[in-house]
Amino acid sequence: MKKLMLGNEAVARGAYEAGVKVATAYPGTPSTEITENIAKYDEVYSEWSPNEKVALEVAIGSSIAGGRAICSMKHVGLNVAADPLFTVSYTGVNAGLVIMVADDPGMHSSQNEQDSRMYAKASKIPMVEPSDSEECKEYVKEAFEISEKFDTPVLFRLSTRISHSQSIVEIGDREDIALREYKKDPDKYVMMPAMARKRHVAVENRMAALAEFSNTTPLNRIEWGNTDVGVITSGIAYQYAREAFGDVSYLKLGMIYPLPDKLIKEFSEKVKVLYVIEELEPFFEDHIKKLGIKVIGKDVLPVMGEYSANLIREKVFGNQSTGKKIEGIGTPVRPPVMCPGCPHRGMFYVLNKLKLTVSGDIGCYTLGALPPTQAMDTCVCMGASIGAAHGMEKSRGKEFGSKTVAILGDSTFVHSGITGLVNVVYNKGNSTVIILDNSITGMTGHQHNPTTGFTIKGEPTRQVDLEKLCHAVGVDRVKVVDPFNLKEFEKTVREEIAADEPSVVISQRPCALLKNVKFEGPHKIINEKCKKCKMCMKIGCPAIVDFGDHIEINDALCVGCGLCSKVCNFDAIEKAGE
Repeated sequence: MKKLMLGNEAVARGAYEAGVKVATAYPGTPSTEITENIAKYDEVYSEWSPNEKVALEVAIGSSIAGGRAICSMKHVGLNVAADPLFTVSYTGVNAGLVIMVADDPGMHSSQNEQDSRMYAKASKIPMVEPSDSEECKEYVKEAFEISEKFDTPVLFRLSTRISHSQSIVEIGDREDIALREYKKDPDKYVMMPAMARKRHVAVENRMAALAEFSNTTPLNRIEWGNTDVGVITSGIAYQYAREAFGDVSYLKLGMIYPLPDKLIKEFSEKVKVLYVIEELEPFFEDHIKKLGIKVIGKDVLPVMGEYSANLIREKVFGNQSTGKKIEGIGTPVRPPVMCPGCPHRGMFYVLNKLKLTVSGDIGCYTLGALPPTQAMDTCVCMGASIGAAHGMEKSRGKEFGSKTVAILGDSTFVHSGITGLVNVVYNKGNSTVIILDNSITGMTGHQHNPTTGFTIKGEPTRQVDLEKLCHAVGVDRVKVVDPFNLKEFEKTVREEIAADEPSVVISQRPCALLKNVKFEGPHKIINEKCKKCKMCMKIGCPAIVDFGDHIEINDALCVGCGLCSKVCNFDAIEKAGE
């Protein structure tokens, strides 16, 4: 049977067919749908872990115990998981272990454009990369075979376009993979220095064997065409190159680390001009040049952003295109905004009004840095808001700290904010931390987390109590406030930043997009009462439109949260129909 599948969905199917026992992840675009789809298979245990480090450690435990495991994350998540990643390279595996990492060229939903191939090289772990959904499924199955054959974890690189594009996939049956025997083996799995030195030797021997394997595996293949031009490429760049270059010769790399030196030399000797087409870093190019082979790559193509067939044609051929240029349809710019009814909007209104320095974090609320609220000063990585606020206070003194708050979501707090709060308390800081508890992991599409009380399969479970947790780490001042109660929220923030001790404000209101959230209905502006003061515009709701001569609420967008009526000083906004 054939089915149209997203790349991420095909990865999930491949894991299922490969007999995977355990699947772990922390949601992160563009990797989220992998584990969401795996969770639909009852034969596989799946979970949302608190963060990527924990997710990988759980998967490692499954592998050592004898059950195939897959762990999924986005590229910046691999930074969080780097600690166990580098050491599991030394321990190796028992049952197969595949680590999915989805890169984001073009930074559609990320704070940087890092190239995860560098992690494969640094950790000495093989990496594979598919070019369409069918390969996503089949390469996952092959990755488990490689993992068990060579006693190694395998990194599996995706990119946004592969993860979120659809193509035809041939559906197969699940393979019944029995649990492997578990044997106590501290020399292999306990990485004390004496054991680790021996395992490093095993890693080097493994990499040599993998380098030979890369020359013969069907994951790497030559597609002969016109030999005047040769192209070495992989992943989505292969699709772009095929479209841009047409009928030339291709060395398509599916196993992208270690690279197949013999195959590369064979290919390069039979073509007149050799191009390397790869997004982001010159990973292939640098390696090929070290082999003494002349190639054209980043000297004409950019090291930043996503590629396309049009871009390759323009940079490589200039005006002498080898094919018809595909013109895009002109569309108006639509900057991202917080949704109508978003609970974070009231909080940002207050923080902007108080002119506070706001140390921000990763989530929907990062949009609070944009006009009109412009209430966020910094955003570095998951959980960094608390540490950064503490550093600001220690650098500039308590007076500056009393005008600074850290903000982060409930899921982000559990991911990596708890230790930052412990640090503030332990090191006698004075920071005020605002936890934006919207009852869900919002930015990546409504996944459950330890604060929601439900697992990835929607099963009830123990719910982390944020108030008790904050008290337990030593914070005495913990308050829960509805951010749409603007007067109470402002009063609370003023009190907490004035306190001479650490404090936590839990800004608690569910995400407006949750199915159980009901509002009273669209609002309207009474023109006779409206003074055009534009206070309502300051909350940044996309449903409120300034036409110049009058302000109007778009009832197709308005959910009826009523926040705008609370900032209007002239009672000019009311529920439609009243």
